[in-house]
Amino acid sequence: MEYYDILGVAKNANAAEIKKAYRKLALKYHPDKNKGEKAAEEKFKEISEAYAVLSDPVKKQQYDTYGSTNFHQRYSQEDIFRNFDLNDILRQFGFGGTNGGQHSTGYGHTMGGGSPFNSFFSQGGMGGGGCGGGCHQPERGQDMTYQITVTLDEVMSGADRSITLRKNGQPQQVSVKIPKGIEQGKKLRLKGKGGASRNGGPPGDLYLKVEIAEHPVFRREGDNLVVKKLMNFSDACMGGKIEVETLEGKKFSVTVPSGSVNGSRLRIRGYGLPVGPLGERGDLYVKLAVKVPEQLSEEQMELVSRLRELGL
Repeated sequence: MEYYDILGVAKNANAAEIKKAYRKLALKYHPDKNKGEKAAEEKFKEISEAYAVLSDPVKKQQYDTYGSTNFHQRYSQEDIFRNFDLNDILRQFGFGGTNGGQHSTGYGHTMGGGSPFNSFFSQGGMGGGGCGGGCHQPERGQDMTYQITVTLDEVMSGADRSITLRKNGQPQQVSVKIPKGIEQGKKLRLKGKGGASRNGGPPGDLYLKVEIAEHPVFRREGDNLVVKKLMNFSDACMGGKIEVETLEGKKFSVTVPSGSVNGSRLRIRGYGLPVGPLGERGDLYVKLAVKVPEQLSEEQMELVSRLRELGL
């Protein structure tokens, strides 16, 4: 379900409208007012996650740009709740004070770092259990993290991958969508594909940490690509043309300005990597290197000697 639908606001709602909607729902579904009601607890989790994203300008912009599915592939629960202090927000809405750094609901003092709802998820409630402390809810299974290697071609176009992992000594095949523009170190979340619960609770999540494989021709710099091209000394001095092929195979004839030095860069706009699944593309930079021949013919030796005499 979309975060805007969860809070009941329009997609063009401003920050004040989003905050007002969350406050209204938090007052209605807060577990302290709905003790032992599992549906209210789940609803409170949903609206808090929605508010954690839509109240943060950066996360909201990413969510609006990529959409719900791609956003959740790029953002883990830890990412979503990083720097989100639920206690402080609830105190603003009148839910009691603090007690030794703990809110009356039982949340920790801050939601930045780790799995923010760990105790709430595993115990099924707030402030000692959500059922008066007299029952034990099934614990959620452990999250699991694996590394996945992605090629630059997959970063360019996105991909659907099927990978085989080993869980509890047994092979398990999972499918994952590699979004366009995925970055090194990002984690793709596969909900419910992690470790099994020990006592009948929901499984944990599987996180695939992205490693970008080196490419034999192109080097990545953020959303840009860099390709190295050799040029003759004469072209460096007088200018000329070189042929450049992009990552997707499109060919360009690029003009080398006269007087180009070793390491100069020429830019081809819009032929880098995608800036996210729906964003524009970065640029392709052609890094020039002057080619020095290992051997010269007799005629070339005479000409180079003459050039040296002339100060070149």
